[in-house]
Amino acid sequence: MDSFWEVVIENVLAYLIIGIIVISILVYYLRSKKKSSDQTESKIYKAKELGLHEPVSLHPVVDQDICIGSGACISACPEKDILGIRNGQAATINASRCVGHGACFHACPVEAITLVIGTEKRGVDLPHVSPQFQSNVPDVYIAGELGGMGLIKNAVEQGKQAMENMIKNLNSSHKCDYDAIIVGAGPAGISASLTAHKHKKKFLTLEQNTLGGTVFTFPRAKVVMTAPMDLPLHGKVKLYETSKTELLNLWKEVFVNNEISINENEKVLSINKKDNGILVETQKGKYTADKVLLSIGRRGSPRKLNVPGENKEKVAYRLLEPELIHDQKVMVVGGGDSAIESALLLADEGNMVSLSYRKDSFSRIKPGNLEKIEEAHESGKVEILFNTNVQEIKDDSIILVNSKTEEEIVKKNDLIYIFAGGELPNKILESCGITVSKKFGEAVLKHEK
Repeated sequence: MDSFWEVVIENVLAYLIIGIIVISILVYYLRSKKKSSDQTESKIYKAKELGLHEPVSLHPVVDQDICIGSGACISACPEKDILGIRNGQAATINASRCVGHGACFHACPVEAITLVIGTEKRGVDLPHVSPQFQSNVPDVYIAGELGGMGLIKNAVEQGKQAMENMIKNLNSSHKCDYDAIIVGAGPAGISASLTAHKHKKKFLTLEQNTLGGTVFTFPRAKVVMTAPMDLPLHGKVKLYETSKTELLNLWKEVFVNNEISINENEKVLSINKKDNGILVETQKGKYTADKVLLSIGRRGSPRKLNVPGENKEKVAYRLLEPELIHDQKVMVVGGGDSAIESALLLADEGNMVSLSYRKDSFSRIKPGNLEKIEEAHESGKVEILFNTNVQEIKDDSIILVNSKTEEEIVKKNDLIYIFAGGELPNKILESCGITVSKKFGEAVLKHEK
């Protein structure tokens, strides 16, 4: 009998120990989930304060009815804190920093993520483009940033696919100068040029600045975040994190090796559809082609302030080689990441840097940049002038006006860098009849049910 009760007691103790272990694991799990949820909630609150929670372009939307909170999307995202777990499900944190990798979309085991352009409140201007990358105007195609895909890898893939579709539909009866004219030599235009050369087609690539397009205008020290891309005539490029210089050198090398040249510093003024092809007019000449690919950036031309003296030589809209600028009185105008990164680079080179911004605080910038610019301001490396607008630019000075006090501020000045964003190239689009409309939360990539 004693042995029976001993066995019962041993079993009860065993079950009790197992129960304690299970409960401990469950409590630890629930506490970890709550801690993770609280951290995500705190990050969302901070992102809203900084203006980073509201998406400005392509971004993920999570279907809460399907999401199981596996965290696969968070692990797959190459960026940081775009997504997080809140209340057991995925939620967006810094949505405006999403660059459209699409890794979260493919990683989700239950297909709960859709990639969307725009929101219900904030629309994004996009031209009409078919799945074959053709616009509403026959024979005029669009790829890359203008079509909503700004990520380098995606733009490269689109440029290749768009050119392949153009080649399939070439009209041999059109007696034109070229089979295809490519407008823009950014990632999509580079890929399209290489694809056209691969298929031995007669093409012309026009770029208003220089090879690299928008990438070329990044501050030199800026890191380009990308994923492996398949570059025509070169192969797989596995660059997860690289400098602008390294990426541009790669593109130049591929062009030199394949004896491809482009027309740099040639801005397109108009594109007109004709009965026997398309007429493209630039400031240097006129060309005809059977097909045209628009692979230009969404910003088109830099937005100007339209103030007296803005046409002076000391005014620029991009920072190319900060390491060559020393001991200058520099004014940087703008409050976005490009303006702040440029101000920091110039300050590091021993320049006296002032930063003029029209609002009373920075918003929609990376947390790292906010921390760095605040440190630079506190240490005296960069002077920040909030609530100021440029009134006039003189040979040796710049005049600002405080929008709240109406006080006039005169600063001695050698160089001015303006980062006021860019304007959608509507003139080119309108010249050939391309329709542009606002997309309010429209799905770009979704799973078929």
